[in-house]
Amino acid sequence: MAAGGVRALVAFVVLCLLAAARCANAAVSCPKVASSIAPCVNYIRGKGPLTPACCNGVRALNSQAKTPADRRDTCNCLKSYAGKIPGLNPSLTSGLPGKCGVSVPYPISTTTDCTK
Repeated sequence: MAAGGVRALVAFVVLCLLAAARCANAAVSCPKVASSIAPCVNYIRGKGPLTPACCNGVRALNSQAKTPADRRDTCNCLKSYAGKIPGLNPSLTSGLPGKCGVSVPYPISTTTDCTK
């Protein structure tokens, strides 16, 4: 069940990134992705409150991954990072965008394909 929560987190962030369709030149690195999402881990594991740092990270990822290549790279980084975090709660994870004021017009799926 922990893997489902991890996949939900990855799917959430990927979908947030898909909503950002502006162009940019800067690529998003895996360390930057990991540091942006790190403040959310306790919340989505049900072990702590939703913090401003978490929502700031979610919004930052959404605004930083502007090109299709950036979004694909971010997705792959998130899959790698999330696979190392046990015990994520799928309900808390799927509700995170709304809690952080990020509008995601797509259903959150655990089967997100980073190549699309």
